[in-house]
Amino acid sequence: MFRRRQKSEDAVEQLAEDAISADETADDVEGSADSESETLTDVDDVDEAVEEDPADRVGLPPAPRPDGPWDFSELESPAEGRVDLGGLLVPGVEGMELRVEVAGDAIVAATLVLGNSAIQLQAFAAPKSEGIWGEVRDEIADGIRTQGGLVEVEEGNLGWHLRAQVPVQLPDGTQGVQLVRFVGCDGPRWFLRGVISGQAAVQPETADVLEQVFRQTVVVRGEVPMAPRDPIVLKLPEDAQMVADGGVGAPEAETSRFGDATLSPFARGPEITEVR
Repeated sequence: MFRRRQKSEDAVEQLAEDAISADETADDVEGSADSESETLTDVDDVDEAVEEDPADRVGLPPAPRPDGPWDFSELESPAEGRVDLGGLLVPGVEGMELRVEVAGDAIVAATLVLGNSAIQLQAFAAPKSEGIWGEVRDEIADGIRTQGGLVEVEEGNLGWHLRAQVPVQLPDGTQGVQLVRFVGCDGPRWFLRGVISGQAAVQPETADVLEQVFRQTVVVRGEVPMAPRDPIVLKLPEDAQMVADGGVGAPEAETSRFGDATLSPFARGPEITEVR
């Protein structure tokens, strides 16, 4: 059963430009007994270069994805066990609610809710020759810090991700924070972003199922020319049924390029919810 909900403002109203240095190589140091101190200084410089945070690397080719997420062309039966949303094939999980979020007339994101946790999935076009997750990570982090939030870059089961405390307005009008995790993956001409919230963000050890959902999601990029960072549009399943639920006349989010989208991963837009 699908039911359509209007936009509510139970989280961040806007995330400033929620967007979507290669490692330096040190020369070998050769020295003699007469220049021993200078050689030691050069070795220290090499150590600093080696210890540079790999999370800061940008402009690199997409990393291997031996465990997913998958491109449509990489699986023999990509639709098996998955909900067909057009640009995304999302794994079905017992007891889940699947909400699709609308920006204007287009469906641009899917959120899987399982118990007290959720993961929002959104796919974008990307360059063929390089990944953009490193760059997108920096842009998201900058936007959250601009709002007064806190961000940490961590390496976990899904690779490098952001663990953030994002300022939100609580139902009683006071200010609070929401703990979320931003995960991402570069694929062939696409980029998949996930936003984990709820208990799975507060206690990462409980996020196994949602992390598997991210890994087992299939991206259907298609062959239509798209500018990098344009959202890959989704669609409703053919057997979807919508029932109105919620307020009337709520403003709809606008969407353009990834860096300019006003769609917030925290604010719930119009939704169609499936209970499996």
